[in-house]
Amino acid sequence: MSLVALNHVGVTLGGRSVLTDVSFEINTGEIVTIVGPNGSGKSTMLRVIIGAVPPNSGSVTRKAGLKIGYVPQKLHIDPTLPMTVRRFLSLPRRVSDNAADMALTETGAGHLHDRQMADLSGGQFQRVLLARALLAKPDLLILDEATQGLDQPGSADFYDHIDRVRRDFGCAVLMVSHELHVVMAASDRVICLNGHVCCQGEPEHVASAPEYRALFGTGTHGALALYRHEHSHTHDACDDEVCDHDHTHAPAHHTHHGDRP
Repeated sequence: MSLVALNHVGVTLGGRSVLTDVSFEINTGEIVTIVGPNGSGKSTMLRVIIGAVPPNSGSVTRKAGLKIGYVPQKLHIDPTLPMTVRRFLSLPRRVSDNAADMALTETGAGHLHDRQMADLSGGQFQRVLLARALLAKPDLLILDEATQGLDQPGSADFYDHIDRVRRDFGCAVLMVSHELHVVMAASDRVICLNGHVCCQGEPEHVASAPEYRALFGTGTHGALALYRHEHSHTHDACDDEVCDHDHTHAPAHHTHHGDRP
């Protein structure tokens, strides 16, 4: 069942076209990962889905009563502000102790109940943010590079919890990520975005397309692979099953590690 459908969505911000003719659906229970270079429109697309940015063209269809949970890249909390994890979970609306305990336990953070937010490690902090997102019992969980800054073991542990959440809650998960192992191992579907949808499909189909190879390279599939993110490909050379356009992009070079600092 479709939770959200983008239909030929276009967005212009500050006189610049950010998204053009973007179409895809997110269905109940699936994990979808968005990949793309900086400036490709990933964050704008998330805001369109949430409803914070209206499209200039096309439309967005949402399931009636759709509940969305959101885990940002980072959240700054003044380190001098005394605030326990339990108190944080009750902002802005108070939740019961039982609901807070269940959400923390679900994300492997049950032991952090009384800890100060300022004292948490990066991985602990992200699990608390995930617990907070689950309090609304979302139909769709959105993760905007939620493991940025975590090391590889911390990132792998976080995504183990995401897979468990998907199974236990039956929710769909939409992730923006630069991490190769997330794309290949944790996703039901991958969408390559660079202002428009370059390629999309099941990971094994996308992996065979020139767009994906330009994005990740043809070497190791390991989580710590060094890869160069290029969009200098020609779309009409790709597999019809995963390509939506036949334009040629100007090169955009970005070098990343599987875990970025």
